[in-house]
Amino acid sequence: MTPAANQADRARARMLLSVAMRRELAPFDEIPPRLVLVDFDHQQLFLVEDGEATACYPVSTARDLGGEEGSNRTPPGWHRVHRKIGEGEPDGTIFVSREPTGETWQGQHDVRDLILTRVLTLEGLEDGINRGAGRDSLERYIYIHGTNHLGQLGEAVSHGCVRMAGIDVKDLFRRVREGDPVTIIGGAEPIA
Repeated sequence: MTPAANQADRARARMLLSVAMRRELAPFDEIPPRLVLVDFDHQQLFLVEDGEATACYPVSTARDLGGEEGSNRTPPGWHRVHRKIGEGEPDGTIFVSREPTGETWQGQHDVRDLILTRVLTLEGLEDGINRGAGRDSLERYIYIHGTNHLGQLGEAVSHGCVRMAGIDVKDLFRRVREGDPVTIIGGAEPIA
């Protein structure tokens, strides 16, 4: 069942979308019909359709925003879903370097930061912020993906990616398409 966005979620998503559209390097003049919005400050991810948040999921990003290679930060700004990886794979499938390993996580304790179930690779759309030499989200292997650290959802503890529960990433995966915009907004990162 899709986690619906409540009235407060929808209001916050509208405010963040307004901030995203005012970014100096925003690639759109109008709000795209479908997009993913990551609320860095509240550790939530919204699916926005026709300008309204239709779903809200808890996530885990890095502690800080930043696009620098090797920073372990979550890159801010506008991206697009570059590839959807994992269609048809079993729940808990473990991925390494964007490929299924043949191993499946079954809920056991594992200290590794596993990439599970589905993967949405992110391509930056803002030159010098999340695209280009030394700050390229795609080359940094920045994803939206399932995680084995479910107890940390809602906390900023990832190594740069946007982590989700397996059931949630499967739902999002089903509802988005390659090429759909993704924007990551929040923190002290300036909007212009």
